[in-house]
Amino acid sequence: MEALIEFDHVSCGYGAAPVIEDVHLSIAPGSFIGVVGPSGSGKTTLLRALLGTVSPVHGEVRRRSSVRLGYVPQVETVDWNFPVTVGEVVLMTRTQRPWPRATKDELRQVDETLERLGLAGLAKRHIRELSGGQQQRVFLARALLQRPDLLVLDEPTSGVDVRTRHEILHVLDRKSTCLNSSHVSESRMPSSA
Repeated sequence: MEALIEFDHVSCGYGAAPVIEDVHLSIAPGSFIGVVGPSGSGKTTLLRALLGTVSPVHGEVRRRSSVRLGYVPQVETVDWNFPVTVGEVVLMTRTQRPWPRATKDELRQVDETLERLGLAGLAKRHIRELSGGQQQRVFLARALLQRPDLLVLDEPTSGVDVRTRHEILHVLDRKSTCLNSSHVSESRMPSSA
């Protein structure tokens, strides 16, 4: 089966020194991949290269032509004061129709996705009024609404309680391939000795 995305000798950086170097990676449909490492180890850079928002300085990233990507960002990268409701955030994934009007079918899909994630009835609430775990689930709903082939999650359980971590990881759509980045402190990393 053809890979969804392949990295061939990929190196990326934001200046003179590369952040990731000579990465080989093949993501097959249906797989669940975890990228684990300490802060500053290049996890987010790897995801950005996969998403196409960072270009390799060396090597090649190949994507299957029809691959649909869903992305859940780190909660720290979101402007919580932006004037937007939960439903509007979820609808931001639409590519078939222009913004701002949603069809009845799209609104039904939003409601179903929010309900699946334990957020029923919150579509009209401002996103800043939600708890951290609820906010994270809104971004997961946004990614799932587009029925991605590859779901890319950048530290999806960062800043949420243990119960919410469990809920987020167990609600992932098993039809999609998942790439999950998780931070691990230096003290919890295995020693190389």
